[in-house]
Amino acid sequence: MKKILLLSDTHSYIDSRILHYVDEADEIWHAGDIGDLKVTDAIEALKPLRAVYGNIDDDKARATYPLHQRFNCEGVSVWITHIGGYPPKYNINTRDEIKSNPPQLFICGHSHILKVIPDKKNGVLHMNPGAAGKHGFHKVRTMLRFTLDSGNIENLEVIELGKK
Repeated sequence: MKKILLLSDTHSYIDSRILHYVDEADEIWHAGDIGDLKVTDAIEALKPLRAVYGNIDDDKARATYPLHQRFNCEGVSVWITHIGGYPPKYNINTRDEIKSNPPQLFICGHSHILKVIPDKKNGVLHMNPGAAGKHGFHKVRTMLRFTLDSGNIENLEVIELGKK
């Protein structure tokens, strides 16, 4: 079993509230728009990190992290990318792959809108953790926390970090 903390759209912002939740997790996943790599450095100093770059990320972030991450964790197939759409409106870069080789868990950032949507047609659970940073139109900073155990996604929680 692994406890996962999922965040996105930090836009160079990291604080003690985020790091408190980082410390409680086994692994951290960042769905892009990292901003300054001091964010990922602070996370990686505490816990293992899987991350992708987003549309605002510079060449340093793009050289460090991929655009897509596909992997298996605790029996769950996962795909993380920054801009991927959501069920049933996946974008052109993800739509065909989701139909032909769907992950069990599809994670995106970008919208700054927290969403968890089951895609029953493709057998995929879509997650977007919203935005943990202070830049953007969102009103409340959010993350998601859940556990992966023997092929199951369990104990999903929304973490509200307060107003930006």
